[in-house]
Amino acid sequence: MILFDLKCENGHVFETWFKDSAAFRSQSDQGIISCPNCASTSVSKALMAPNVSLAKSEKKTKSHDDLAKVQKFLAQAQKTVEENFDYVGKDFAQEARKIHYGESDKTNIYGEASEVDAKELKEEGVAFSQIPWKPKADA
Repeated sequence: MILFDLKCENGHVFETWFKDSAAFRSQSDQGIISCPNCASTSVSKALMAPNVSLAKSEKKTKSHDDLAKVQKFLAQAQKTVEENFDYVGKDFAQEARKIHYGESDKTNIYGEASEVDAKELKEEGVAFSQIPWKPKADA
């Protein structure tokens, strides 16, 4: 099995596993590979970094450092959202639609949405992003 980074005609990059390069070519020629973001079947291989094997101790340290960086980045993203966006709670999907369809002023919002709501928003073309949210610790 081989993991390829693929890129659709709209610039979305995603990963997919294939038996080998021939399997990728065959599926690509048949148009059965589609972008998970926009469903485009016009995909090609994206540039990929080589997989360099590290010693076990280096891998553990690198993984720990990478995890710490990701956690720090997500905490900063959450702080920025909380300070600069309006919280709409469980009404997120409804409010996002109002903004998208011009029924409300364009403003930055955040809140909660079910998986079903998120899927429907995506299908309607409503622009939004999902980030992992860390609950605030009780004081």
